[in-house]
Amino acid sequence: MSWATYEAAGSRTSDRAWAGTPPTSPGHGAVVDAVEASPTQHERAAARYGGVPGLRLVLADAVDHLRLTDPYEVIYSVHGFAYIDPRRLLPAVADALAPGGRLVFSVLHTDSDGQGPSNTMTARPQILPLAGGGQLTVQMWVLEPEPWRDLLEEHGLVVERKDTLDAPEEDVPTSCRLFHARRRTRVASRPRTAGPPPSNTALGVGAILHGPRGLLLGRHRRGTWELPGGSVERGESLVGTAVREVREETGCLVRDEDVELLGLLLDEVEGTVRATAVAVITAWEGEPGDQPGESVGDWRWWALDRLPNGLFVPSAQCLTTWRPDLPIEHPPARLHRFRAGSGERHRGRGRLTPGRGG
Repeated sequence: MSWATYEAAGSRTSDRAWAGTPPTSPGHGAVVDAVEASPTQHERAAARYGGVPGLRLVLADAVDHLRLTDPYEVIYSVHGFAYIDPRRLLPAVADALAPGGRLVFSVLHTDSDGQGPSNTMTARPQILPLAGGGQLTVQMWVLEPEPWRDLLEEHGLVVERKDTLDAPEEDVPTSCRLFHARRRTRVASRPRTAGPPPSNTALGVGAILHGPRGLLLGRHRRGTWELPGGSVERGESLVGTAVREVREETGCLVRDEDVELLGLLLDEVEGTVRATAVAVITAWEGEPGDQPGESVGDWRWWALDRLPNGLFVPSAQCLTTWRPDLPIEHPPARLHRFRAGSGERHRGRGRLTPGRGG
């Protein structure tokens, strides 16, 4: 079993992240990564826990670590979430949890002066008492439970329980909330906009690039994860669209003969029929990277067993056409497979003949 626990720079609670002895004894069979952004706190933890079997002490920004690590079965934090913008943190947390993985974290609700939480997604100055005396002013996201719940749900994390943790002293108003959440076992998708598309954008192509490093996905400025692809331009073939869109969005070069068209997906959004051709790219040249003026970037390779939540619906539909066993939830679409004269899948520039709908 893999665990991750982390605190943010400025927190004085790092030594309480494991609530006592870390769960790393041979009887538990667990490996724990304890992630700390503060060099001072990291040194303190190393001096105190450096010899604990199965414990790895990591000095890193939590979000950077989560973006690069293998998936965890459990991620938990003691008061660490409030120091990082949730809109930056929660996507990384969700992507770093294995399907069905568990997230447990505590956050401040009401401070010792009686100041309660906010409904706005903004940080506020918060005065913290230091262990050795004195005070430290930090920026914290102190939110009502509902914004936390909405953010978790948005990123595919289902809240199972929320506990109230009040100070034991009756005259101390400090109160925290403890969230228990779990990542969905199936990857969630996000819908397209409901408005009708421009006249030239109802037909598009999604390009699947999958290799030894995984599946290529980029993040749209709206926040969805997407395959390379886009609308078919006037006079352009589906193969030509796949080649052009991969080049424009990622910088990678694809030859026509390395495009394999699987079929055409038809679905309806607010009364408008949209069509997406599914293209598998069997070979390419170059390394994907952000391109000037494009709305999709942050290109990454993803293992098929840890795809991110928030897939763009057409991309999700393309992926389950390619690999029907992928655990991705999305609205249904009717598939019309392409076939050549021999019944094989279409490659290159030849004429497309719609096959029987799937």
